[in-house]
Amino acid sequence: MSVQALVTTVNFRLRRKPPTDEREPAPAPDGDSEQALVAEFVRAYESGDLEALIALLTDDVFVSMPPIPLEYEGRDVVARLFGGIFRSGRRVDLVPTRANGQPAFGAYLRASTGIRHGTGFFVLTLTGDRICAFTRFDNSVLPWFGLPRSLPGSVSR
Repeated sequence: MSVQALVTTVNFRLRRKPPTDEREPAPAPDGDSEQALVAEFVRAYESGDLEALIALLTDDVFVSMPPIPLEYEGRDVVARLFGGIFRSGRRVDLVPTRANGQPAFGAYLRASTGIRHGTGFFVLTLTGDRICAFTRFDNSVLPWFGLPRSLPGSVSR
């Protein structure tokens, strides 16, 4: 994807979202509240705990995957999306970083080969003590954030 296509997609998405003044402010970056919310997200996502993950989302949570034109809005719709992902049995390890000041993660698929391959890049948008948006980018952006395309070894959970 070209940088211009990514910028165009992001600008389009931002125009569609409600103004941030209608939401509670995000917790302070790297503050205790943000760290607790992010830790619970990582635990829920890595373990495939759908109930715990959905409990972290706002009622109007918005999930997008640019440049794919699919969007999911609302807790029930997003629950079905992640339910399908978790039912597949695929599990990932999340490696934390930040993107535009927001919590972000490289997602690495656990494989029996011992090598974990990057499958995507997730960015969370927080409001109060909840996640109001989840944006998934293709794994091609991992190096932009200093993350490798694959990780050695496997993690037992």
